[in-house]
Amino acid sequence: MRIVGNIFAGILVFFGVLFIWGAFSPNGQWGWIIVGLVSVGIGLGILYLVNRSTSKPAEKQAIKVEIDLPANVNLDTLKCQSCGGSITLENIQIVAGSPVVNCPYCHTTYQLTEAPKW
Repeated sequence: MRIVGNIFAGILVFFGVLFIWGAFSPNGQWGWIIVGLVSVGIGLGILYLVNRSTSKPAEKQAIKVEIDLPANVNLDTLKCQSCGGSITLENIQIVAGSPVVNCPYCHTTYQLTEAPKW
């Protein structure tokens, strides 16, 4: 809807300016100035109505991910691949569906991968 309104308003402003410009030609009529001014005014009014911001800025949504592990699972402590520092849950974020680790000690960022247990 916004694109159609902008195009229509642009056409009105364009022809309004042509009418005003044509009124000053040797064969022009002074009534064309009124038509041109009305056309430009309506076009600018449509531009204002179409492009005014009525939507609120998007709010950030908190996403909580819960993992339900089957049976009795023992969690090992995570260590940084670069410096061997201890990694906690606060240092792991889900980015584009993959767990990403940010080491608080050496500031290394890497994707967390799980090695097969067999």
